[in-house]
Amino acid sequence: MTPTDPTATAANASGADLTTLLAQASRVLTQLEAWLPPAPPPIDWEASAWRWRRRGARGWLDAVRHVARIQPDDLRHIERQKDIIDRNTRYFMAGRPANNVLMTGARGTGKSSLVKAMLAAYHGQGLRLIEVDKSDLGDLPDIVELVASRPERFIVFCDDLSFEEGEAGYKALKSVLDGSIASAGDNLLIYATSNRRHLMPEHMRENLQAQPGQDGEIHPGETVEEKVSLSERFGLWLSFYPFRQDDYLDIVHHWLAHLGCSPETIAAAREEALQWALHRGSRSGRVAWQFARDWAAQHQDA
Repeated sequence: MTPTDPTATAANASGADLTTLLAQASRVLTQLEAWLPPAPPPIDWEASAWRWRRRGARGWLDAVRHVARIQPDDLRHIERQKDIIDRNTRYFMAGRPANNVLMTGARGTGKSSLVKAMLAAYHGQGLRLIEVDKSDLGDLPDIVELVASRPERFIVFCDDLSFEEGEAGYKALKSVLDGSIASAGDNLLIYATSNRRHLMPEHMRENLQAQPGQDGEIHPGETVEEKVSLSERFGLWLSFYPFRQDDYLDIVHHWLAHLGCSPETIAAAREEALQWALHRGSRSGRVAWQFARDWAAQHQDA
């Protein structure tokens, strides 16, 4: 019998162990890949608008395939606000100094629509829109860095912006607006809408004379200053107010004509339009648009 070589036997055993270990590692990696989120898709820079998406620790720009288009001329009875934001956007597109914008006031009066209208007006000149949810505002520095080298000009749009005490996105937004050592760049502005002018809840106790106590704040005035400081970092404040009855009816007539209704059909809609607004407790542009769609569907001329 040929004697067994102990060295060869050990080598064979070691090789078998390594093969088994590699197979086990491969199975573990396969299982991990099934749990990990997929890699974000490449950015479609040909798009005109994106939403910032987040999955786990990854964030990316997700192109909006069907952008809600509205023309500036469709926005009525907010001429002053429209002129100011159009001028600011025009300066921004020309490479001149421009301000971040905070739009506050009555619901449904055209705040968000104004931002969409700016995209429609200046898209051909290179304006692009990035919509960021309040919960993702902590990613603003990443977005700034992502678009810094692009030739387009970007508006970061934050709709219905407000914060409760302690939310993380509050300080991230403050830093990007004004206060970080890093500049937001010349090709990016922030346009935000809110129903709160100061973006954070304010309490009656903050307006009362401070009463010292065991749990009382030593400097309550500084709390108020902290809440006001965010809105003050927007260079432009635009306020929106509820429409008068005649203004509301004029917006209804505009949308009915836009939807193809005849003058007779538009004239017959007056009473129904007023009742529609009464039931909803608001004479806003949004309510006018909703009524016009309902009325036109029922009465549109063939």
